[in-house]
Amino acid sequence: MEKRNKIIYWIATGLLTALMLLSASMYFMKYDMVSQTFNTLGFPTFVIYPLAIAKLLGLAAIWSNKSKLLKEWAYAGFFFDFVLAFSAHMVVQDGQSGMAAVAIVLLIVSRIYDGKIRQ
Repeated sequence: MEKRNKIIYWIATGLLTALMLLSASMYFMKYDMVSQTFNTLGFPTFVIYPLAIAKLLGLAAIWSNKSKLLKEWAYAGFFFDFVLAFSAHMVVQDGQSGMAAVAIVLLIVSRIYDGKIRQ
């Protein structure tokens, strides 16, 4: 049972990490495209770089086990980010809410199984 929990945790957290690294890299490397999307969603573009940095710091907090509180804040921050992204895409009906939904599921699975393997 414990081995199964670890496998589920590593898969969910690994996929979540890949998704966040892809997202953050797009924020840095494809700023014009991302800023156009932010404008469409009604978000200010000045948050693009800080959000990319926050995503990278959140991943560092999740992967390091230095501070349980910091890890919880990272999970919470990602949750709010993903729910906001999902909601914004649903409101503008651009058909791009799927990745945010996947991110929410991966995040929840990662958090649940992190709690199970770190008890």
